[in-house]
Amino acid sequence: MAKKQKKQQPGGTPATVALTAAGTTYTVHSYDHDPSHPSYGEEAAEAMGVSPDRVFKTLVADVDGTLTVAVVPVAGQLDLKALASAVGGKRATMADPSLAERTTGYVRGGISPLGQRKKLPTVLDASARAHATICVSAGRRGLEVELAPGDLTELTEAVVAPIGRA
Repeated sequence: MAKKQKKQQPGGTPATVALTAAGTTYTVHSYDHDPSHPSYGEEAAEAMGVSPDRVFKTLVADVDGTLTVAVVPVAGQLDLKALASAVGGKRATMADPSLAERTTGYVRGGISPLGQRKKLPTVLDASARAHATICVSAGRRGLEVELAPGDLTELTEAVVAPIGRA
């Protein structure tokens, strides 16, 4: 069962520190991560008892040589062509995982769109607007933050576009 907290203690992950510093309302959900689970995002949805269309995964892609963050529902997949189009690019491929980790400061399965080491262009899937709140990684496996999609858009300066597909 997921545990809820209103605010992360000072010294939390870079994502929760950024949320607190911005004065954003959010809820932290923690759960015991199972390394054998085949999908980090689906594991999070199951552990929190939240619909997979409200839990969003953070993916890092290379769009015409620029690392770009894509935030899409865990229930679907990233449409690379749509991502490239959303940022005015021509071609997108998934970034090398080790490069994504070094650039964001997070490990795979725990990459958050918030509090990254290097601020990257970000695109949030338009389906997020259908929900009062969504969940994204809080910066480590087994830790999610729930916040309003508008707050995530504002804090990451994200473009909102239909980049996910079922």
